[in-house]
Amino acid sequence: MDRMLPSRFFRLSVLLFCISATTTLAQAQLLPTLNNTNPVASTVPANGDLNPYGVAQVPKTQGKLTQGNILVSNFNNSANQQGTGSTIVQISPTGAVQLFAQINAKKLPGSCPGGVGLTTALVALESGFVVVGSLPTSDGTSATIKAGCLIILDDEGNVVETISGGKIAGPWDMTAADGAETATLFVTNVLNSPDLNSTTPSPTATVVRVVLRVDVDIPQVMDTTVVGSGFPVRFDPAALIIGPTGVALDGNQDLLFVADSLNNRIAGIPNPMTITSSAGTGVTLSKGGALNDPLAMSRVPNTGNIIISNGGDGNLVEITDDGLQVAKKLVDSSGSPPGAGALFGLLALNDRVFFVDDATNTLNVAEAGSQ
Repeated sequence: MDRMLPSRFFRLSVLLFCISATTTLAQAQLLPTLNNTNPVASTVPANGDLNPYGVAQVPKTQGKLTQGNILVSNFNNSANQQGTGSTIVQISPTGAVQLFAQINAKKLPGSCPGGVGLTTALVALESGFVVVGSLPTSDGTSATIKAGCLIILDDEGNVVETISGGKIAGPWDMTAADGAETATLFVTNVLNSPDLNSTTPSPTATVVRVVLRVDVDIPQVMDTTVVGSGFPVRFDPAALIIGPTGVALDGNQDLLFVADSLNNRIAGIPNPMTITSSAGTGVTLSKGGALNDPLAMSRVPNTGNIIISNGGDGNLVEITDDGLQVAKKLVDSSGSPPGAGALFGLLALNDRVFFVDDATNTLNVAEAGSQ
């Protein structure tokens, strides 16, 4: 019987550890604390652009940019044609709105095949530069889609440079590891194949690391590396194109989360800052469950959890940094099925989540408080 005691103590220790871990996990969840969802402001500027996609928070006040404000990029024009939006609006957390930039495709300082159609790929850097992706069409259909570019703007909203060609082909979403001298961008690219169609997914989408020198008047590309490849992508009549979308770094920058939309999973690419070759489609961190066409992602600063927007319903989903699904929250119940196609870009903070709603063309916030 004495030989059984260590086993009993071990089981008791494991039980106590699991109870403690579960309690800690419950305390760390953000979404269950957010019982109030409201619009912050319309994302429609004076030119009528629609379909808000990208969301980024301004880290520092300079030029037209105000620290803590939220930038939103528009993907559609006033006629609701996808891949033709040209504006970025700046919205304060209390709802004040101003136009940050309206980008003229005919006045770009460099190449951007197809012109301007601003995607979810949007970051605001400490240096004052803003980088946004362009995946343009001429008529809102996949028949006219072009490879686009990354567009770099200064803190006054002026375009100073474009990055196109090579490994940049249809930049769809983006995150950044920001620094004083360099910024490292991670960009999903969905237009590497000329043979895409709307029925059979093509395993050609990539994740590209772009190292930018930003302590200069015009940022310079120092290196581009494909760190992920083989992700499925296809055209879609409603969404224009479906492929890997959201990307987010963990707190130590040693794991890159990738929303593999068509496979309904969250992939992980190890050592994204230093890897010298592609990790393929990465390791599967989370799959199925509450995920329903995962799109944009954002890391909760104080817990490291990841908040994900679903394209197939109106839910936000929360996972831990090792991929465990711990919570979901319905933030858009319109339409049938509820919320389908409404959610895209989002920004997770310690106590709230800002997200765009494409059905209402608004920036919304989910936070604690009475309904």
